[in-house]
Amino acid sequence: MVNAIKGLFISCDVPMAQFIVNLNASMPASDKFILHMLDPTHMFVQPHVADMIRSKISEFRDQNSYEKPT
Repeated sequence: MVNAIKGLFISCDVPMAQFIVNLNASMPASDKFILHMLDPTHMFVQPHVADMIRSKISEFRDQNSYEKPT
């Protein structure tokens, strides 16, 4: 019998995948969202965390963006 799970497929580069994995590891066990790591650049996650992942990535990019001093 086939078991199907609804989820979200994420494809990204290795550093961003590691960021998402670390974000998942920082969550309590009941809130972990990665369902399966397919390879170092592809993962399958729970669909309800898409907006949370996007916002955390946005925050991370804002913190690590260079702004020329005035």
